[in-house]
Amino acid sequence: MNWRPIIGLSATAALGLALLPQGAVGQKSIKDQILGTWVIVSLTQMMKDGSTRHPTGMNPKGVNVFTPDGRFVILFTRDNLPKLAGGDRGKATADEARAIVEGSIGYFGSYTVDEPNKTIVYRLEGTTFPNQMGTDQRRVITLLTADELKYRNPGATSGGLIEVSFKRAK
Repeated sequence: MNWRPIIGLSATAALGLALLPQGAVGQKSIKDQILGTWVIVSLTQMMKDGSTRHPTGMNPKGVNVFTPDGRFVILFTRDNLPKLAGGDRGKATADEARAIVEGSIGYFGSYTVDEPNKTIVYRLEGTTFPNQMGTDQRRVITLLTADELKYRNPGATSGGLIEVSFKRAK
């Protein structure tokens, strides 16, 4: 048997693999990497005037869940939402209701990932902010590791740019 062609092909394959960008062999897609439950660490809104806000407070609570079938759910809240004095959601005072609306957001629906642009596209099917119903919301991933996810919302409805940081739920 003539081994020369087999050795030549093996050498060519090895050279080709060596020239690929580092990490390209066996690298998971972004969609595969984000699957699961992520716990919010911070949510910062950078306003056009250079100021920053923390709509969900300095210690926000919440999750972002991605399922393999392309579904998602998000719920973010302040850690100090007021308890309702009357104990009945339907009878909240105007101040109580306003604090809850200003300090929380939740939505769910389907999502896709634009791999080349490192963008998650949420299609909202339900939301606590009805003006967003049925819209596509884009989030640009700025960091993704096994245990950390950061993305930006460049088109926040309340103005400016929002950056959200998560850690993987354990």
